[in-house]
Amino acid sequence: MGFGLVLSGGGTRGIAHLGLLKVLEEIGVKPSIISGCSSGAIAGALYASGYSPDEILGIVKQIKPRKIIRPALKKTGLLKMDVTETLYHQYITKDSFEELSIPLYVAATNLQLGETKYFSTGELIRPLMASSSVPVLFDPVCIGDQCYVDGGLLNNFPVEIIKDKCDKVLGFHCNPVDEHFKLTNIKSMIERTFLLTINANASIQMKSCDMVVEPPGLKKYKVFSFNNSDELFDIGYQYGKSIEDQLRAFFDGMI
Repeated sequence: MGFGLVLSGGGTRGIAHLGLLKVLEEIGVKPSIISGCSSGAIAGALYASGYSPDEILGIVKQIKPRKIIRPALKKTGLLKMDVTETLYHQYITKDSFEELSIPLYVAATNLQLGETKYFSTGELIRPLMASSSVPVLFDPVCIGDQCYVDGGLLNNFPVEIIKDKCDKVLGFHCNPVDEHFKLTNIKSMIERTFLLTINANASIQMKSCDMVVEPPGLKKYKVFSFNNSDELFDIGYQYGKSIEDQLRAFFDGMI
């Protein structure tokens, strides 16, 4: 069955996933199935769409936050994400889970039911938007008659959905807690509160993985560090290279 890969959410910290994916490619392995939340779901979707880690980094660097994130007119969020839908269509030309080269599960939080929803069939782009819609900061994303927000609210490390669909599970977690955090404004408060929330549920899920990789160098970066894409990618890559022997041991018999 191969190995499954879990990619956590973490805002722009999720760019480190790409560096780690590049190390896996250099080792000569690819996941047989992927699950992801928020930025991890986005990275997983683009990778499963056929883009290389370096190509995905190039896409990320072209994104200008001020052009795609606009003030919301409703009272359910400070910002709206609908402009990003056009951007997704630019790079994911076939809006379908079934068109991906690797099976993908995307975790989002159903606001009405108060539970995690795993998307794996049908349209792909709106579930990706829903999975990364940080509560309060962004408007919820409605799919059908249900509204969804960031999957990290309840499950930022969706390992259980693929656990029985592969031989081993490797997890990439990009949210080490910075113990030197300083509260400066409402944005930093939202970031810190959400980080602690998603880490609390992820710590439980990690125990179900056969191996978890978490680059400690990500501590100093904020959730919305849009100007540090190259650094974040390099942190993931260099950390992956530093544990390459452990990774090769994990993949023993698969290479």
